[in-house]
Order: sequence, then C-alpha cells, then structure tokens
Amino acid sequence: MRRLMLLRHAKTETDAPSGRDQDRRLDDRGHRDAAQMGDWIACHPPFPDTVLVSHAVRARQTWDIAWEAMKDRVPAPQVEILPELYGADPAQILDSIRIATAPADPKRLLLIGHNPGMHEIALMLIGGGDPDGAEALANNLPTAGLAIFDFDVKDWEDVAYRRGKLVLFVSPKLLRSA
Repeated sequence: MRRLMLLRHAKTETDAPSGRDQDRRLDDRGHRDAAQMGDWIACHPPFPDTVLVSHAVRARQTWDIAWEAMKDRVPAPQVEILPELYGADPAQILDSIRIATAPADPKRLLLIGHNPGMHEIALMLIGGGDPDGAEALANNLPTAGLAIFDFDVKDWEDVAYRRGKLVLFVSPKLLRSA
C-alpha cells in the first residue's frame, strides 16, 4: 500500500516584487492556512516519509510553515526540492511520483505544487473512495487544499490514473465549516 498526499501551495500575494511568478510569497491568509494544514496533518497519521516540493517560493514557504506546525509531533521526512514540479502537467507530476523511490523507498509521499496540474492529476487519479470528497474536489483544488490517495500497489512505479482510492479531501475552508 502506498499513500499519496497532494497539497496545493497556500494563498499568495498577487505579484512578486521581482515580477517573477515563481517568486510570489504567501500572504497573511496563506501563512495561517499553511500552519492549519500542517497541524491537521500532524493530527491525522500516517505521516509522509518523503516530501517533494516545487522550487517556487510559495511552495517552499507552504512546506516550511506546515512543517513548523507539525515538527514536534511527527518524524522528520526526507524533503526534496524539485524544480520540475513548477508548472508541471499531470504527466510530469506522475513521473515525479513514480520515481520517488530513492534512497529510502517511502511508503507515504507528500507533494506540494501548483494548479492547474495538481488539480488535474488529483481528478485523474481517482478510481474510487470518498464520493463526497470527489464531488468537492471536482470543482477545484483550492490553495492549501489536500487530497489524500491510497494505492494498492507495491511500488510507486505502479501508480496510475484511475487507480487511486480517494481517502479524503480537506481544505482550510472545509475545516472552518466543519
């Protein structure tokens, strides 16, 4: 069994001072939402063994703030910054998932990236599971939204479209309304 967690970066400023999209930073709500999602992950095991993070500032900040909220309660995962996750389409994201074997062959993987690719792959991976979560996810993977999938496979190389069981979809907005 493999568990995949797809987390979209938290809310950002409209423009970066540099003018470069990948330099956009989290705004105040983004900071709060990233911390809230880190706290949520820390309260809902199993925890990720490995975290793959886009090199964009907003994705790295999302991870740093989420980790700060959970670090005293969960084992430290291996973290890799992957430039190829920035602007990645579903096929590129799937490739990153499939090669997540070295060096420790993680059983639980957290990816932090961007829409539209993260939303598209989340929809493409659903092969069953939580129908309410799938319905909520159908509309959008919002900032700081988290989609959790289980795959009944032995290796990440075997993860494929329509083979994932959607365990849960959660977002800061859904948590506030619960």
